[in-house]
Amino acid sequence: MLRTPSGGAGHHGTAATDGLMSIGTVLNVLRDEFPEVTISKIRFLESEGLVEPRRTPSGYRKFSADDVERLGYVLRMQRDHYLPLKVIREHLDAMERGEAVPLPAVGRQREGETLLEAPEGPTVARIGRDELMAAAGIGEQQLAEWESYGLVVPMPDGTYDAEAATVASLVVELGRFGIEPRHLRAMKGAAEREAGLVDQVVAPLKRHRNPQTRAHAEARTKELAALTVKLHAALVQTALGVRLP
Repeated sequence: MLRTPSGGAGHHGTAATDGLMSIGTVLNVLRDEFPEVTISKIRFLESEGLVEPRRTPSGYRKFSADDVERLGYVLRMQRDHYLPLKVIREHLDAMERGEAVPLPAVGRQREGETLLEAPEGPTVARIGRDELMAAAGIGEQQLAEWESYGLVVPMPDGTYDAEAATVASLVVELGRFGIEPRHLRAMKGAAEREAGLVDQVVAPLKRHRNPQTRAHAEARTKELAALTVKLHAALVQTALGVRLP
């Protein structure tokens, strides 16, 4: 069994069942800790060699409790430490060999080779341009094209919000089906409109004089974001007349 250095989804996988799980069951288990995880994300991590579920004779994926624990570790390292998949894979390989794996500090931002505390307020993790291209497996020309469509947007200092790595991996995955970056502008616009609606709801909380109320705005934003993501997914499935497993 994978020995992860931090708690989380690993124990969910063991508690779910002693047998093998379908990808839909795995999704439900992981969503306890990772509300925004999708089946596409799980399949992408599999395609990157980060998990290797068994296959039935008919081709269906079957995940063990160890597979779910491994997926939880990967998602946690992306969320909490903003590590690219290549580094996460190296960590997993090292742990399988029984080696101790040091982790970067949580809540810091990367600037060159130095980890710096943000001057004030909550810190925001960032990744460099080269790191983003390496994580997505793309070149300078592709990244420039994505920027032109607003799919990823650099910070004033040239770095990117860590979530850009997730966006990049999904753009790559969609590209395998012939969906080009220019086709994704509509999705970008829809996401911005949804974000604008959430901002309208939480704006009064953000402006409140009470610090505790302002702090509550962040939790409310996350809650609303999770709900809008679920609604968006349900509406797309309804429009296509399909149901994800």
